[in-house]
Amino acid sequence: MAPPLARSAPGELNHWWSQLRFRLQNRKGWNEMLDETFLLQNKRTNDIPLFFAAKENSAGCIKKLLDCASTNIFERGALGETALHVAVLNDNMDAALVLMDGAPELINEPMTSDLFLGMTPLHIAVVNQNVNLVRSLIGRGADVATPRVTGLYFRKRRGGLLYYGEHILAFAACVGNQDIISMVINAGASTRAQDSIGNTVLHILVLQPNKTLACLALDLLLARDVELDQAVPLDMVPNYRGLTPFKLAAEEGNLVAFQHLVNRRRVVQWNLGPLTSNLYDLSEIDSLVADNDLSVLELIVGSQRREARRILEVTPVRQLVSLKWNLYGKHYFRLLLLLYLLYIGTFTLCCVYRPLKDAPENYTVSDMDKTIRVQKTLKESYVTHGDNLRLVGEMISVLGALVILLLEIPDMLRVGAKQYFGQTALGGPFHVILIAYAFLVVLLCVFRVSGVQGETVVMAVCLVLGWSNVMFFARGFQMLGPYVIMIQKIIFGDLTKFMWLSFIVLIGFSTSLWMVYMTQDPNSLPAYRSFPITLFSQFELSVGLIDLPVDHTITTPPIVHVLHCTFSVVSYILLLNLLIAMMSDTHWRVAQERDELWRTQVVATTLMLERRLPFCLWPRLGVCGLLYGLGERWYLRVEERNDPLVQKMRRYVQAFSKDEDQSKEREETENTDTSKGPGSPLIRPKHRGGIDGNRKSLACWQMIRHSALGLDVEQEEPEDDQEVRYV
Repeated sequence: MAPPLARSAPGELNHWWSQLRFRLQNRKGWNEMLDETFLLQNKRTNDIPLFFAAKENSAGCIKKLLDCASTNIFERGALGETALHVAVLNDNMDAALVLMDGAPELINEPMTSDLFLGMTPLHIAVVNQNVNLVRSLIGRGADVATPRVTGLYFRKRRGGLLYYGEHILAFAACVGNQDIISMVINAGASTRAQDSIGNTVLHILVLQPNKTLACLALDLLLARDVELDQAVPLDMVPNYRGLTPFKLAAEEGNLVAFQHLVNRRRVVQWNLGPLTSNLYDLSEIDSLVADNDLSVLELIVGSQRREARRILEVTPVRQLVSLKWNLYGKHYFRLLLLLYLLYIGTFTLCCVYRPLKDAPENYTVSDMDKTIRVQKTLKESYVTHGDNLRLVGEMISVLGALVILLLEIPDMLRVGAKQYFGQTALGGPFHVILIAYAFLVVLLCVFRVSGVQGETVVMAVCLVLGWSNVMFFARGFQMLGPYVIMIQKIIFGDLTKFMWLSFIVLIGFSTSLWMVYMTQDPNSLPAYRSFPITLFSQFELSVGLIDLPVDHTITTPPIVHVLHCTFSVVSYILLLNLLIAMMSDTHWRVAQERDELWRTQVVATTLMLERRLPFCLWPRLGVCGLLYGLGERWYLRVEERNDPLVQKMRRYVQAFSKDEDQSKEREETENTDTSKGPGSPLIRPKHRGGIDGNRKSLACWQMIRHSALGLDVEQEEPEDDQEVRYV
């Protein structure tokens, strides 16, 4: 069973129920199955003589066992492996050579278990980067094109630690060994092979965590693919989702791979000192150029990864978005805001001046009902000239609601309801508000025509929804847009959690108070005359809308004072302060992403306008390559100034500020650790005290001196525990 994924509330409930049924059936989980399988594999390796000899690299024992008639060379372990798999898995060259010479049938034998299905010895040798073993396997006839690893352990899944594709060339590219890559391609591996989900080797490289190594392997593969002279370049081959490696890098937020592919496609026009003029290919970036496929801009907006939004800062995406918004987008959007304000204002006037007449005698049944006016019938509603004027406004309101439905529903079906309503950048809850408003307006029309009494409630909800939707247009202004997102996150995050806690507290205290007041006269204290009224009164009290509803002129049981005091402490002191703290944290987190959220909103709004406005209102930006001998592609010319001195100074400032912050954090960590006493576990940092800070400062000053003297500082490959400096 695969590890759990990030789910919504209904999905989480469904997953919890499936997990419960799974456990009740006494079935084993994913991790438990892996533990038992690997332990069994280790046991069988030690129990089987041929496997044990291959594991211990005992070539002499293997020769004797192969000469023995009772030895089964095709015997399998717990993972479906053969003896050659065991030898290659342990990098035992001598044992592997003896097995390949004595039992050549094992060279192309794949593993047969569900976890490692399809894995050959060559797959293992490539992943372990054993060049000599790879050369020996290929020299003895190992197939490099056909074998595919389709086992569960190597499939692309969330929580998986390894995704190297299925083919041997993909494994070689992911480990980044150029010698092995060239060796496998020369042996006949196809650079265009696709796995079960359509990913080519370039797609798989985009998904790797080591981005620098992936880009080097990507260049080598593209260079080898050019030699084949294919009609479609390798980096333009889509997977089964229709995503090329370029688009996949944008969706995954792989900034390094995306920038690398952008630079490979650009055309440098000229260089003049620090100035550079480049032509950037817009084929997959611009939504107007990317025909019917999803463009990079649409993928970024639809992605839930924060890293994807950072691609909007990459050249030429930043320049393209800026041109689209400043030339056309913001003007159309603000015109749309003006039209919507006129529309919702018209609907509001129609509601305010809706047809009413005096209530007939004996209309009310209870003395508490103070109704004096009721709704007119259909024939009575349209008599005077004022009624006819209101009819025009009502027709505009209904037609506007129908237009909203015709625009929103196709977009919802195209994107999918979950993403359409769940993505904050796409509008999120505002689409729900707008569609609900439009449906209710149409329902109002039905009520008016059929003469149903009850349009007051529907009309009130429509007004709230309609005017709340005005906040959607705040995304057209840089100052207001991020704050609307902040309100959404607070409502659907912090406030939702707070309401759940408040509901539990309200139910408990309201029930307790009702148990006391249910024996009292209902007229003595109206705030507690029934359980629903008690619940509502406690809610009003919790938010400070009313004073404490206790009448001291009548006898009050002491438990009532105890309950009120306890409720005040829990509600006012605990829950409200908890809500304030949660909202402060949300405000801080959204403030960190302010610029990113604004750019994402601009892109989402621009794409929405492009889909809904006629094409003639959106001139295509850039230049056509056909006019200048660059093929059937559109390009955007960007002039860039690369001042090395300014860039170096910025990097120096960042390096020093980073060192100071890290040294402070280490000092705080040391103080915290030493305060724990001798009995507590102590985690010591690698570099301690002021010596480390002085060493780093000297290193930074040394870099400045080398830069000023024009000396080249040798760049070492950063390890996991090293710090990378950008100079």
